[in-house]
Amino acid sequence: MNIYVGNLPYRTEKEELQEVFEAFGEVESVDIIVDRRSGRSRGYGFVSMPNEDEAKLAVEELNGSELDGRNLRVDFSRPKSEDQSRGRRPSSGQHNNQGQRRRPANQTHQPAQKTGGLLAKIKSFFS
Repeated sequence: MNIYVGNLPYRTEKEELQEVFEAFGEVESVDIIVDRRSGRSRGYGFVSMPNEDEAKLAVEELNGSELDGRNLRVDFSRPKSEDQSRGRRPSSGQHNNQGQRRRPANQTHQPAQKTGGLLAKIKSFFS
């Protein structure tokens, strides 16, 4: 069973996290996610436990528990969607390719009205 562990202290090492989970049973693997550029922990990771009952007990007991002054968020991980596995955000159909909100098709862009404020003064200065 794959378990998500969030709100990890940034200095947590894999061995330390493994020890925490081994108190509940066998641990197959531990992965702490690190930033590619800085190499620093991103504050979350994944633990794999082969025994479902042991994994459930670990999730129940460790969710909300404290590790180095931080309350852990522990839950069963959800599988990635196809978009997430490719590094894309799930699309709601409301954004263009650059992640900007799209204007609904029935709305057209209307130029702003002159307000006589600072913008108008700047425009008149340059004309």
